[in-house]
Amino acid sequence: MATIIVNGKKKAKVREGLACVVTGTIEFSSAGHADVVRITDEVRDALKQTGLHDGTVTVFAPGATGAVTTIEYEPGVVQDLQQVLDEIVPPGRAWQHNVNNGDGNGHSHVRAGILGPSLTIPFVDGRLTLGRWQQIVFVDLDARARDRRLIVQAMGV
Repeated sequence: MATIIVNGKKKAKVREGLACVVTGTIEFSSAGHADVVRITDEVRDALKQTGLHDGTVTVFAPGATGAVTTIEYEPGVVQDLQQVLDEIVPPGRAWQHNVNNGDGNGHSHVRAGILGPSLTIPFVDGRLTLGRWQQIVFVDLDARARDRRLIVQAMGV
C-alpha cells in the first residue's frame, strides 16, 4: 500500500492489486406507500462477505417504483420525507400513467424518478464511508406492499 502526498500532506492511500467485482442481493418485504426500510446493516454484511478492502459498493433497486438513498434514519426524518413526497407528488392527483394503465401508481413512478434507483458508497479498509448519522434506505414508493430484491455490487481490491 502506498500513500499519495500533495504539498507535503497525506491525501489518500493507494491499495494495489487486481480489481474484483462481486454481485449479490438483499431481499425483504416492504409495505409500499413510501415505506422507508433501513438497509445499512444488510449492505455492510454483503460488503463484508466480499472480502474486498477498498472500492465502491452500489445498491440498485430493479423496477420502477423503488428508490435507494441515505437519510438520518429516525422517526421524525422518515415522517418528514414521507410528508414532502405527499406534498410534491400527491397520490390523489390525476396522473396520466393511471389513465393509460389504470393501476393507480402513477405517483409511485414519478417519486422513484425523483429519488433514483441506486446509490454508490466508497469503502475503505472494508468499511463504508458513511457519515455518523447517515443510513442507507430503500424507499418503497409503490401503491401496495411488495417483496423486493436489491442488487448489491462491490468493486474494488
